[in-house]
Amino acid sequence: MGVMLDTVGKLIASYLQKEVPGYEPFTPSDPEHLRGVIQPGDVLLVEGNNRISGIIKYLTQSTWSHAALYVGPIDGAFEPDGEPHVLIEANIGEGVTSAPLSKYFSYHTRMCRPVGLSYEDRHTVCRYAINRIGFGYDTKNILDLMRFLIPLPIPQRWRRRMISLGSGDPTKIICSALIAQAFGAVRYPILPKITQAASRQARREILHIRDSSLYMPRDFDISPYFEIVKPTIVRGFDYTALHWADTTKPSPEVADDTDPFPEGIFETPEAPLAPVAACEQDEAEREPSREYAA
Repeated sequence: MGVMLDTVGKLIASYLQKEVPGYEPFTPSDPEHLRGVIQPGDVLLVEGNNRISGIIKYLTQSTWSHAALYVGPIDGAFEPDGEPHVLIEANIGEGVTSAPLSKYFSYHTRMCRPVGLSYEDRHTVCRYAINRIGFGYDTKNILDLMRFLIPLPIPQRWRRRMISLGSGDPTKIICSALIAQAFGAVRYPILPKITQAASRQARREILHIRDSSLYMPRDFDISPYFEIVKPTIVRGFDYTALHWADTTKPSPEVADDTDPFPEGIFETPEAPLAPVAACEQDEAEREPSREYAA
């Protein structure tokens, strides 16, 4: 029975991992910019193009279907051409693995960076993820796989639960759960539950860690504690240096010398140091003194 469940599980996982033909990212990553800006501890969100990616994007109502943690070069892990593995990710049917950054050069990605994370805590987050390489996904747990084959649509209130339903070890199927646990190890917030605690001195916010299996890739995007880093802008962007294929002359509206903006629209008027009425009154009071002086 166990062998049969394992075989069925592998077949379902293989089906869900197959890429959808015709995928072309609207804004693929710039390899050099991405490689030059990304840092250990950064979360790389990916717009995937396999069957399970489309389902996750629907369930989460987001562009992002996958998340990977950048940890820097991993000892003993590299491609045949020598490129080091620098990402930790969890894939269905594979479990927790490492990968090179070039794996996602042709994909639409977004970089999310934790703010103010100390060097020691950054190291702890990365080491937590690295130590979990090899955690496999139990393909005998058919519930974890078949839930992604349920016909759509699904009520919105059930969508987040659909991703965690039946998972005995969420790090083995949901990529964002592994990363959430890594940041949870140093108490770095992603989207914690917040309650108000009142005291005689003041009100303060109490943060509660959510179940890691409920985290989605998009949560790093909308988290107020992660900075969105765009490599093209960070490395210096000058729109005047761009070379456009369109060489047509500008339209008359653009070429017209007439200033389209009202005079002084970009000037900030200086606020008077005192009300005008008060200034006039002071001036009137000083007039008699001028006569006596004369």
